[in-house]
Amino acid sequence: MLPFNPQSTTLHPGSRIVLRRASDIQERRVTALRRHKRFLLLTLDGCDSMDAARALVGYEVCVHEHDLPAVGPDEVYHYQLVGMTVVTTGGDEVGRIAEVMPAPANDVCVVRAGGREHLIPMIAEVVKEVDQQRRRLVIDPLPGLLDP
Repeated sequence: MLPFNPQSTTLHPGSRIVLRRASDIQERRVTALRRHKRFLLLTLDGCDSMDAARALVGYEVCVHEHDLPAVGPDEVYHYQLVGMTVVTTGGDEVGRIAEVMPAPANDVCVVRAGGREHLIPMIAEVVKEVDQQRRRLVIDPLPGLLDP
């Protein structure tokens, strides 16, 4: 498994995970794991052969929300951003966050509306508020950021 956060210690033997690919969802228990470079090598209950392991290639590995570490005061998980409405400090609606891409310097929100797409960097100079209650991200766009 290639984790989004290679430093994460969320998974351990005994962890419950959810494997998801389209409408196929399976819950499994991690029986063993070890790190190998950027990857985690997982042993799962019910997966006792190479053929059984190959059948799981392409599944997304998820953890239950209650098993995630608490975030800091200025932190948010990517999944919490997806679907949020993005508005400027002036009140103009930009669109909705379709996905969040990790990047070397900072994460980037892909915001879509009406056939347009904007890439919004998750940096303090741009993001002014993450309002999880109202499901909106308030930005002060740098010059040219929202240009077609």
